[in-house]
Amino acid sequence: MTRIPTTLRHLLRHHLGAATRGTALALAATAALLAQPLAHAAEKFTYITNWYAEAEHGGFYQAQATGLYAKAGLDVTLKMGGPQVNMMQLMMAGQADCIMGFDVQTIQAWEKGIQAVTVAAAFQKDPVVMIAHPDVKQFEQLKSRTLLVGSAGQVTYWPWLKTKYGFTDAQMKPYNFSIQPFLADKNIAQQGYLASEPFSIERESKIKPSVFMLSDLGWPPYAMTVVCSTQTIQKRPRQVAAFVKASMEGWKSYLTGDPKPGNALIKKDNPNMTDDLLAYGISSIRQQGAVLGGDAARYGIGIITDERMKQTYDLLVQHKLLDPAKVDVKKTYTTQFVKDLKVMP
Repeated sequence: MTRIPTTLRHLLRHHLGAATRGTALALAATAALLAQPLAHAAEKFTYITNWYAEAEHGGFYQAQATGLYAKAGLDVTLKMGGPQVNMMQLMMAGQADCIMGFDVQTIQAWEKGIQAVTVAAAFQKDPVVMIAHPDVKQFEQLKSRTLLVGSAGQVTYWPWLKTKYGFTDAQMKPYNFSIQPFLADKNIAQQGYLASEPFSIERESKIKPSVFMLSDLGWPPYAMTVVCSTQTIQKRPRQVAAFVKASMEGWKSYLTGDPKPGNALIKKDNPNMTDDLLAYGISSIRQQGAVLGGDAARYGIGIITDERMKQTYDLLVQHKLLDPAKVDVKKTYTTQFVKDLKVMP
């Protein structure tokens, strides 16, 4: 039987008159139900990734597929980026709450007056790699090779490679996102992504190329970050915190549990994605400790530190890719959403 609060019983006794006891109980139960606070509806939250759906986005899709976002009170929309998508512009225009970012881009955005802030880093290591033919055993051997580098790489890691390893602009040619020149010429090495081009090269040529991850050579930026506008952080801090926590829990589930739910959503968004490429991507991410290694092993998935952000900032200043007079590095990121998160691998 429904327990009726004393106050309601008193009101019923004096104001319902001839109403039957059963009717009174029903009305009391209804009144008690209406008096309870209504459950909050899930709050909409939009996140744009940096490319077509792939294993490097797996933790976000896993959080969506396994209900982690819903459990956090969020109705999340994951939108794919791509070569023609200006994510930063869309975010600043209010078309997204946060985007998948990259430290170099986010820090440089402040020089243009764009107030974008890194709040978490899914990847402790930037997955960009240089790929060479199997006869290349040491990275320094690439000084005698032709290197294919994309336009973005030419204004990010290429100046650093020239300074650190003595590469020259004369040996660099534009990368057009095709592996055919590499396959046709053993003197060519090319850029790539850890979980993408090496797989394609192995499948097409049946050879296992030499793969050098730039982060293992000292390249400091984080990758697959969560970047939000200062306005979003100020107006929706609870939602940002919920999104970050659920996303990092999604990465843990994706890499240490069953990734099938996330993979199913990835393939739904990107029908060109195959099971074998996803499996290769997950294996590579695990082996390299891109998400679960580094500082994440000590402080939790998604961690960002002052030291790492300063390393990237100093590198950009050193290579004249940033005007330090225009950018305060401490404004370009915040640790408030990850310092106590501790989603341990």
